[in-house]
Amino acid sequence: MTPSSSPRAPRGATGRASSRAVDVPALVEQARAGQPRAVARLVSLVEDASPLLREVMAALTPYAGRAHVVGLTGAPGVGKSTTTSALVTELRRAGKRVGVLAVDPSSPFSGGALLGDRVRMAEHALDEGVYIRSMASRGQLGGLSWSTPQAVRVLDAAGCDVVLVETVGVGQSEVEVAGLADTTVVLLAPGMGDGIQAAKAGILEVGDVYVVNKADREGSEEVRRHLRGMLALADRPAAAWRPPIVRTVAARGEGLDELAAALADHLAWLGEDGRRRRAQVRRARDEVEAIALASLRARWGDLGDHRGLDELAARVVDGDLDPYAAADSLLVDR
Repeated sequence: MTPSSSPRAPRGATGRASSRAVDVPALVEQARAGQPRAVARLVSLVEDASPLLREVMAALTPYAGRAHVVGLTGAPGVGKSTTTSALVTELRRAGKRVGVLAVDPSSPFSGGALLGDRVRMAEHALDEGVYIRSMASRGQLGGLSWSTPQAVRVLDAAGCDVVLVETVGVGQSEVEVAGLADTTVVLLAPGMGDGIQAAKAGILEVGDVYVVNKADREGSEEVRRHLRGMLALADRPAAAWRPPIVRTVAARGEGLDELAAALADHLAWLGEDGRRRRAQVRRARDEVEAIALASLRARWGDLGDHRGLDELAARVVDGDLDPYAAADSLLVDR
């Protein structure tokens, strides 16, 4: 679809005057035809929260909902970027068009992506069936950018068969990707301390496929054994999905065929009994709720600047008013 170095729209292109110059229907048609500049422009409009975002989403929605969205998460150092790149190679071998959203930590100075996964996936730069985009987390604690769901919709509507979302990997908050992906891949590796510490972050509750990467290192079999034991303790209904454990050496491309097969198996399981449809409805509900809450916040402005808030807070502390009554008063005033 595009080289990984696809151009981005300038940050200054988000004002209302310049937004009027964008022909959204034409841009969407160009993106659906696989034109990399159009895809890059749409993702930039999403990231920059353009005034055209509503029009963009309305135009894209009829074409979205077909791609298999795969989230890859795990602690820093387990080889997420290497695994993602190797998985792209495996999926392309199967003839899949692949989109990658690599969410990097944000620079505290520019707000931009700090690590640049597109550099690490340069081997796919000339493959027109691959689109790779680094997105800054912008301080989001869940390992994702706030705009990631909309960016996924862009790649989905642009014809990607699989969209890989690689998270920042920030410990206990990295489980957020499970709310976005059809299939969540959790990566562990030997030599990273106690790999099963991930269980304390809820990782064992969200993984659909587990990968013990760097399996050529000492201790990999122990990590897999411990992981298998902990998964066996989970209380799952008889019809529930049983997460497989795949061993890989992503740097050498080993085990990626097994990983791709596990992803296909999970997608097939989701297609049974309307499971995927129900999951998509849940995700859409969460997205609608988040957009509605953001709109309310924008309509109200910064409640922290409300001149009566300090007075209401003082009355709560003094016992003259309960916090619910104070909140009601604040909302009525708005």
